[in-house]
Amino acid sequence: MSTSSSTSTSIDTTIDISREMFWQALDAELAGVPAAPELLHDPFRSTEDYTFFTVRLSSIGRHGSGSYRIAGFLSIPTRQGPHPALLELPRHGSVNHTPHRNERERFVVFTVMHRGQRLADSPYRAPYPGLLTEDITSPDTWIYRGILADCLRAAEFLSGLDGVDPTRLAAVGDDLGVLTAARRPIFAALRVDSLLLTRLLARSSATVSYPLEELNDLRRHAPATLAEVEHTLDQFDPLAHAQTVTARTLVSASADGTDTAASELLRALGDTGEQFAVTHVDGLDADGRDAWLADALGVEARSRFLTASVPLPGERSPS
Repeated sequence: MSTSSSTSTSIDTTIDISREMFWQALDAELAGVPAAPELLHDPFRSTEDYTFFTVRLSSIGRHGSGSYRIAGFLSIPTRQGPHPALLELPRHGSVNHTPHRNERERFVVFTVMHRGQRLADSPYRAPYPGLLTEDITSPDTWIYRGILADCLRAAEFLSGLDGVDPTRLAAVGDDLGVLTAARRPIFAALRVDSLLLTRLLARSSATVSYPLEELNDLRRHAPATLAEVEHTLDQFDPLAHAQTVTARTLVSASADGTDTAASELLRALGDTGEQFAVTHVDGLDADGRDAWLADALGVEARSRFLTASVPLPGERSPS
């Protein structure tokens, strides 16, 4: 029994060392690429409360050499700083929206577009569906190696801006944020509103919805690659990185405990993790998440929803 336990521990340690070497190599490659930021003022989206820019930055190249120009939206309050700052991580989809007015008025906010997304889709355009499994048979070639580098570069850019309060920096989005916060421990708060990479292979077997269905497509059409895919996903699973996250972290999960992967992520985060019990009522969930972030960064909470119903034509006003 003791021999088996010792062997298991040795294997786990070897995996951890290998994983850390992989991420250190990515950090080194990114450090070798100057960010070369380019800010283009957008007077149409600027107001007396904030100044808006479209941003271009350089990240690592797509195939292990050179660089790739990514993009983002940047909004800076016009009032005197320093300001709390918010990194909006890229969603899974071709287009990222401009930050909401509520965020623009309270934070320096940077919404990043990773390689292949709109405004960062030259010379490469991300396929949907297809992005999640692009070159997934090796961690060195999987598209998400580059995407994580893009997120890390965005974190570096935002934290280095003049007028940003380095003690009040937050990231919001899916669980790309866990890896970003683990590799760049600069965040006071992290809000994980949904899961993408956590237990990805296991979660895909219980759904037919994209993008996770792409993994099921691989099971059907290229089953011989699954061992390689599992090795790749082990390097990127947020569960393997969560213990090094120092940010106060809110993870959205169903109140009934059926979100197994979210529960595992919360356990892996330990004392830094907090659960947000999702109600699936858009207004309640949005307000609850906003209130948590506002408390974490020391700003006022704001709702994106009307507090009273507005009657449609022909309807009575509420009494």
